[in-house]
Amino acid sequence: MQYISVSLYRKMINHALSEGIDRSAFDDLPVPMATLDNIQAVPAEVFFALHEQLDNALGPGFSVRVGQQMKMDDYGVLGLSWKTCAKAGEIYERSERYFKLLSNTYVFKVEAAGEVSRVHLLREPYRRGVALSNEATFAATVVVLQAMTETNIHPVEVAFQHQAPADLSSHEAAFQCPVKFGQPHNYITYRTADLNRRTAKADVSINRFLVERVEEEAKGIEVSPLKVAADVEALIKDALPGGIPGILQIGEHMGMSSRTLTRRLSESGLSFREMVRLTQEKVARELLRDTAHSIGEIAFETGFSEQSAFSRAFKRWTGQSPVAYRNNL
Repeated sequence: MQYISVSLYRKMINHALSEGIDRSAFDDLPVPMATLDNIQAVPAEVFFALHEQLDNALGPGFSVRVGQQMKMDDYGVLGLSWKTCAKAGEIYERSERYFKLLSNTYVFKVEAAGEVSRVHLLREPYRRGVALSNEATFAATVVVLQAMTETNIHPVEVAFQHQAPADLSSHEAAFQCPVKFGQPHNYITYRTADLNRRTAKADVSINRFLVERVEEEAKGIEVSPLKVAADVEALIKDALPGGIPGILQIGEHMGMSSRTLTRRLSESGLSFREMVRLTQEKVARELLRDTAHSIGEIAFETGFSEQSAFSRAFKRWTGQSPVAYRNNL
């Protein structure tokens, strides 16, 4: 069966409500709104039919306007992994491998040709809902790449296989470049230099964790509690020089909600607060063995803004002051 992630289905409904459609319009949906919290995907034909229904109700360009409202978080752990890609164009490479987490109805293929790169969307518009979904996909591409790079980059050309709607104002506002219809292929073209832009939140270590999570989800693997705890420790250690991280921050890096992360740590008999304390103590002990680090530097590396606060905490953990611990080694 062909499917679409329930998060994309929900996004379409919520945006229709924000544009003024009455909630009663969704009373007879094949997949009722009341069930959305309990499912992961909807049949693709249901998704495409809803696109058609809302385009009829709210006018041409609705699909493009939905696409413009997409956030990386709407794409689950795959979207989170995009945030820390090194380059903007890696979103397509990752999507080629893992887009089945969101849908099995299409794939991206990148065709690089010198100064420009053409990204093909391989999905034939065999019904109007598919064509509308293709419009939403490309509109979402624009805002996601802008969010990844924190710049105002736009494509240089967009092409669709289907025929043009009566009103192109939403398309013109979203793409800000020539938009062609009735073409042999669906594609969006960017300057190659724009796709090679470094992303604003590029982070090798966090990106590695998120790619692992994407891989695990794609294979249906349940991550072991011990691996979760080890990953949490590594991320906390990475974050400590910038201050003590919260569970929301670490959970986001791992593609988990704070509730899920709390549950997974509890399976190892740990709490997040305990993980932070244990990691701070472990880092402090390691650095105190290295006399090249001053006590003040170690305080900073373990998330403290003041040396005195670090010294009190270390004595509470070990029964010794940092200086005494170092002298007794």
